[in-house]
Amino acid sequence: MIRFLKALILLPIAIVVVLLAVANRAPVTLSLDPFSQDAPEFAMQVPLFAVIFAAVALGIVIGGTASWLAQGKTRKARRRYRREADQLRHETERLRSQNSAAGLPATLPSPQSSGF
Repeated sequence: MIRFLKALILLPIAIVVVLLAVANRAPVTLSLDPFSQDAPEFAMQVPLFAVIFAAVALGIVIGGTASWLAQGKTRKARRRYRREADQLRHETERLRSQNSAAGLPATLPSPQSSGF
């Protein structure tokens, strides 16, 4: 079912991307020299769809990096909680093994059964 939904969403997107590339094959001048428009120092002819795809890819990379950096505090807290849970789990196992070695029950009685 999920494969069908992925195909249902990705197929139209793929068709639009192919149509965009076919419709925008004309070369454009890409210049990185903002001071000399007549004779730029570094300029090249590239298809318009390549410029569009490169801009989208650059936006995805910048957005992903910003998102990853913004989630740093959450990842740090999750690591801390995982370490704490592991420590508590090991301590619980250690106490259970000590209780079983001493002949005590492995679980504590519940407060309702003790009459409090």
